[in-house]
This record gives sequence, C-alpha cells and structure tokens, in this order.
Amino acid sequence: MRYTCFLFVLLLSIESFAQEDSTKSIKVSTYVDMYYSYDFSNPMNFEKPDYNYNYKKHNQLNVNLAFVKLGYQSSRMRSNLALMTGNYSMYNLSPEPNWAKPLLEANIGYKIAKQQNIWVDAGVMPSHIGFESTIGADCWNLSRSLLAENSPYYETGIKFSYANKRENLYMAFHVLNGWQKIVVPNWDGKPSAGVQLTYKPSDYLTLNYSNFIGRIQSDTLDALRVFLNLYAIYEASPKTALIFGFDIGTQKNTQSKVAVWYTPVLIAKLNLNNRSKIAGRIEYYMDKNQVIIPTTTPNGFQTFGVSVNYDRQILPYLLMRTELKQYKSMDRIYRYEQTSTSQTTATMALIVKF
Repeated sequence: MRYTCFLFVLLLSIESFAQEDSTKSIKVSTYVDMYYSYDFSNPMNFEKPDYNYNYKKHNQLNVNLAFVKLGYQSSRMRSNLALMTGNYSMYNLSPEPNWAKPLLEANIGYKIAKQQNIWVDAGVMPSHIGFESTIGADCWNLSRSLLAENSPYYETGIKFSYANKRENLYMAFHVLNGWQKIVVPNWDGKPSAGVQLTYKPSDYLTLNYSNFIGRIQSDTLDALRVFLNLYAIYEASPKTALIFGFDIGTQKNTQSKVAVWYTPVLIAKLNLNNRSKIAGRIEYYMDKNQVIIPTTTPNGFQTFGVSVNYDRQILPYLLMRTELKQYKSMDRIYRYEQTSTSQTTATMALIVKF
C-alpha cells in the first residue's frame, strides 16, 4: 500500500510538470549482483560475522543485491523509487519493519531556485556518509570496507543541497530519522542532523567532509552519537587512482564515559586496459569499547584488513569480479569450529546492470 501511494504521488508530480518542462526524462534500470564466497574458517552456520552485511553467505551461490529502479528527472523535479532483494536487504535492513525492507530508494526532490542549483529532497535516500555505496559495481573493491559496512548505507529524512555552476562545490544539510533508520521505534520526536561538504580543487582531486549528530535509542540504550567522515580521492592519471578515508565517532551514554572508535582505509586502483582493472585495500578498525561492533572480548574489535581484487568487463552490461581478503584481529573474535584471530575469504561475483 505504501509503495502504491508513493507511486501515485510521483505520477501526479510528473503530470503536473510535464506540460511546462521539455527536459523531463523517465529512466528504468535493473541491477543483479550474484556471488559465491568461501570463508576458509568454515563457519558452521554458513554466515560471515555480524559486522558484514554484503556477500554474507559462505560456500553458497547467492544474490547480494538485486533491484529495479524507476527514476524521473526534469529541470525542477526529480524522484526515485527502487525496490530490492538479496543479502544486503536481508541483513542490513533486518531491524526495519517488513514493509520497509525492500526499499532501496523512495524519494522526491524539488529545485527551489530557477537560476541556482538548490534542491530540497525528502524520503529514503543513499547515505551522505562515505565514498562506497550499496551498488557494488560503483565501488573499486568487490567487498565493502569495514568503514562502509559499519556506517550508514541509507538514511530517511529531508535534504537541502546546493551545487555551484562549476560543479566543483557541493553542500548539503540533512534532517534525519536517525542512524540508518527508515522507521524509528519509540521515537522521542528529536531528529538527527548531518552535513556534507564536497570540494574539487582540480579535476584529479576530490575532498569530502560529512558528519552525523543524533541520539541512538533502543530498549537498553539512550546515547548521543557524534560521527565524522573524511575522504580524499586522487586520480593521478587515467590509469591510477587512490582513495584515503577516515571515520571517527564518539558516543556518550547518560551514565558512562565517552567512547571513541575510528577507522582509516587506503584503496588503490589500476586500470590495466579498457576492460580490466585491479584494486587493493588496507584498513584498520578500532572499536575497543565495542560501540559499533560488539565482541565480548577483552580488547574489543581491533582489526586489520587487506584485500585485492580483479575486475573484468566481459560485456557492456556484465562485470566479473574476484577478491581475496584477510582480517587479523587482536582477540579471538572469529568463532567457528575453533576460535581464531584471523579470517580469510575468497569471493567471485557476476554483476548484470542495465
């Protein structure tokens, strides 16, 4: 019923603008990300650890993400509706009510100034935090970094944004339901907030700052979270590029000290030719106080990771990806047939995108 109402509003909006806007366009896109992943630790429940939300299954052919998306764009209006299925929606949206779990996007936007690129958007949108997204084909690595897996992929609220005419400066202010929430149980009426600033001083360098400030609430928790995300993308040449990202967060419960976690990540990409590329990633995640990733171990989650992947564009709409990845943790947090401080996985994915 909710999807039908959204489509009805979308179609009414399109109709109202159709007579005065010759730049309108409607686009339908599809995406399917199929994979096989093997965890050499051989988890007995055939699932990778709880801090992984993508490519979750071990030793199975599975679908990580599949969606159909309807998008509308005109000079003064835009709207998107995307419905999904797969591991990502099953695990990352597990706290949401059943009606919300298929929602990848459901948003509508209006340009409030004719001569300036100022927009207001509302609904379920991709997160303003980070350089990785739910769509694997748009990311340099097959799997997502620990930084991405444990910060919001999506958000619900209202966004006010501005981009200059040179398209090298972007600013946005967000009023949100909370930390990656479509529906907030027992909401106290106090929204969260976030900003994003993206600046391109040159064609080969992109700098970004994003943040989140809001209360994290559950049956057992009421805490203030402040979270900062920084990244730089440096495209040294048409063949080589680097990303450096850094997240840091603090959280204070009403009766406890401030807890801090942080994570740096470095990614390098090399285009071998028009159809092939390789990428490598080095990362570290420090959550000693177990704010984001609980382990119930003395040192919490303090983990180093390294991965390398190879991509091959077989056809314009078909991408093959392979990846080898290893995590090394301070404690024995990997509970399989025997507890271990390390985890090694190999993954192959086929992505169809129209």
